[in-house]
Amino acid sequence: MTMQEKINELLEKRKEARLGGGEKRIEKQHTQGKFTARERLLMFLDEGSFEEFDMFVTHHCTNFGLEKEKYYSDGVVTGYGTVAGRLVYVFSQDFTVFGGSLSETVSKKICKIMDQAMKVGAPVVGFNDSGGARIQEGVNSLSGYGEIFQRNIMASGVIPQISVIFGPCAGGAVYSPALTDFIMMAKNTSYMFVTGPKVVKTVTNEDITVEDLGGASIHSTKSGVAHFAVDNEEEGIIMLRELMSYLPSNNMEEPPYMATSDPINRLEDELNQIIPDNPNKPYDIKAVITGIVDDGKFLEVQPNYASNIIVGFARFNGMSVGIVANQPKYLAGCLDINASRKGARFVRFCDAFNIPLVTLEDVPGFLPGSGQEYGGIILHGAKLLYAYGEATVPKVTVILRKAYGGAYIVMSSKHLRGDVNYAWPTAEIAVMGGKGAVEVLLGKEIKAIEDPVKQAEFIAEKESNYRNVFANPYVAAHDSYIDDVIEPRNTRFRVIRALESLKNKRLENPAKKHDNLPL
Repeated sequence: MTMQEKINELLEKRKEARLGGGEKRIEKQHTQGKFTARERLLMFLDEGSFEEFDMFVTHHCTNFGLEKEKYYSDGVVTGYGTVAGRLVYVFSQDFTVFGGSLSETVSKKICKIMDQAMKVGAPVVGFNDSGGARIQEGVNSLSGYGEIFQRNIMASGVIPQISVIFGPCAGGAVYSPALTDFIMMAKNTSYMFVTGPKVVKTVTNEDITVEDLGGASIHSTKSGVAHFAVDNEEEGIIMLRELMSYLPSNNMEEPPYMATSDPINRLEDELNQIIPDNPNKPYDIKAVITGIVDDGKFLEVQPNYASNIIVGFARFNGMSVGIVANQPKYLAGCLDINASRKGARFVRFCDAFNIPLVTLEDVPGFLPGSGQEYGGIILHGAKLLYAYGEATVPKVTVILRKAYGGAYIVMSSKHLRGDVNYAWPTAEIAVMGGKGAVEVLLGKEIKAIEDPVKQAEFIAEKESNYRNVFANPYVAAHDSYIDDVIEPRNTRFRVIRALESLKNKRLENPAKKHDNLPL
């Protein structure tokens, strides 16, 4: 065979590999509103940057006649490329080959790029579209999942790991995405669950659809499993590239800097009027966020889950930061179980990858009620407390209005090693609100007043007195728990100056094998 014939053979094999399970299966994938494994990678990575590994791998199974059906790449496309010029390792499951099921060789391909990513310190992005374990391979397929899980665990906090669910992901397969940093799902075409509707029906006699059991809407609103739910794959890939623009390549690097023309000293006059005179009236904290960050750009994480707390990424003078903010529009901004979990997970991610934290605080306390207590609000609330206290990245906090009780302490207070803590003149820092405080402190006196009118007048007077003492930031500032009281419209400038001053912050926690986070 001549050199040209060998080259022609190579080109034919590459062509065959790129067809995956064949034209008919590719067409079926398209009719379902899904792209193929390779199309997704080419859309995600910079043009011409993809370098593929293991294109000619095939499975080794001889059970159930599987040896008669083999495809190059065997159900997953792996390799590396760049996103905005930065290195990233990728795998993309190919549903056109045995339904994207995981074989021993598919696992080895995925593990290879994960190992390589750890060696060079680059993120791993996985596109999941798989029917699960390849049943014909039995325990070999299960061992493959175990190998992937172990690598997810070892890579956690070392390199960013992102899971993109653009098709089915069920059974044991769901635990790899669950171990990664972010999960993105596509509405109507992706789902995740440990057991499917048929098993649920058999075991519990519950009739439920695939979408209602594990669709993108469910996991982005009820369970909190998914961080992003997108309408289609194109939208998802655009958002994925945006997400990566905020993240460093590994835990030894600083987050990427992006130049901005937004002036540092831009004044946002609307912020001087955003806090209502009535302390019980809500406002939208997102208006504060977009008002102070670079160019008003804010990438919210889990926007439809635990809406009483807002988390996401933005920039201040080009610096990538993580923002955590109470949302008075929902549950008055109270911390509940879901909000605590959501906030804690985000804070720990930012701390692991050297992303400074900016906290905007307006929190009246933890949500009361038996439902919260029975659900373990004590433990879950402690997660957020622990995350903030453990974090060693720069931490800048601005108290906008309410900062009551334990919730005040939790939200990146000075007492949890907050670096720079500001307050607006509208800040109220106290053990509890005025009405509750008066009822506790003067309960006997109130009961002793039999006339309802006089009783109401007495309560109003004492509440006013209490608010005069605590419904301002100056008591806390007097004791140095607040570094300065700032004009709201000047918040952007003050936060940027604080972040600039903290660029060379060095703080280490005590040496330990690992912590024992309250789970």
